[in-house]
Amino acid sequence: MLEFETYFRKAMKSNNGILDKITHYIIKRKGKQMRPMFVFLSSKVCGGVTTSTYNAASLIELLHTATLVHDDVVDDAQTRRGFFSINALWKNKIAVLVGDYLLSRGLLLSVDNKEFDLLRIVSTAVKEMSEGELLQQEKSRLLNITEEVYYKIITQKTASLIASCCESGAAAAKASEEDIKKMHDFGINVGMAFQIKDDLFDYGYGKDIGKPVGIDIQEKKMTLPLIYTLSKSDRSTKKHLVNIVKNHNTNSAKVKELVKAVVEAGGIDYAVIKMEYFRKNALDILATFPNSEAKTALEKLVHYTIDRDK
Repeated sequence: MLEFETYFRKAMKSNNGILDKITHYIIKRKGKQMRPMFVFLSSKVCGGVTTSTYNAASLIELLHTATLVHDDVVDDAQTRRGFFSINALWKNKIAVLVGDYLLSRGLLLSVDNKEFDLLRIVSTAVKEMSEGELLQQEKSRLLNITEEVYYKIITQKTASLIASCCESGAAAAKASEEDIKKMHDFGINVGMAFQIKDDLFDYGYGKDIGKPVGIDIQEKKMTLPLIYTLSKSDRSTKKHLVNIVKNHNTNSAKVKELVKAVVEAGGIDYAVIKMEYFRKNALDILATFPNSEAKTALEKLVHYTIDRDK
């Protein structure tokens, strides 16, 4: 990861003064970097780290960072990971252009190194992420998301990117088509469990919650605990809960009432069961690979992404 940091910094480098200043700001405030870890460990499990692995990890991190910068503009978010967002410091126009620059750097990185397979894998993930976000926006207006549609949204929005990490890591190690497909499926299951855990935080599940309780409700996001609760509620209760999401989602007392209803209906317990189902699927797929230090580390990373407290 230390070597990757140098590699990634070089991939973001620009001769433009303001761009260089902003990309330096981004690097200094990087997150846990779980996605590059998935790339490197997947490569190791499938044969070993290569130059292509570094390209894959850089490509994914560049495109992921670009989507975060653009997301902050769309959401008018003033902070990211406890620091000011790019749009808060440099305004929306510059933030959008920075996101575009990072996206183009990722594309050029793969083209210049003739990593067309990696480009296809990651570009597919970005397409999926965009479609998932649009599907969620469409369904959120109507507040009629079924469990099946919810899984489709989180597969596209979250799991597709983690799947691309694992798939591209395997591809960079020149693994067989079968193993590349297995690593893709492994990543999908990890991503599904990861997103369900993230949704559970909104209902106070976890010790050190990384975001205020009720944010998803305020944004009218229909997540698994609420979807399950609505599916088990009688007509009048369902109407009342939907009314809170639609018309009283910023009223803290009403949001607490909704959270209480979800807990009492078993929505949290149901979501935890589903989260554990996807964790088991992921670990079962990983178990088909030969034992190694990298495989053990990847198992631990799976547990970390799902057992985290924020």
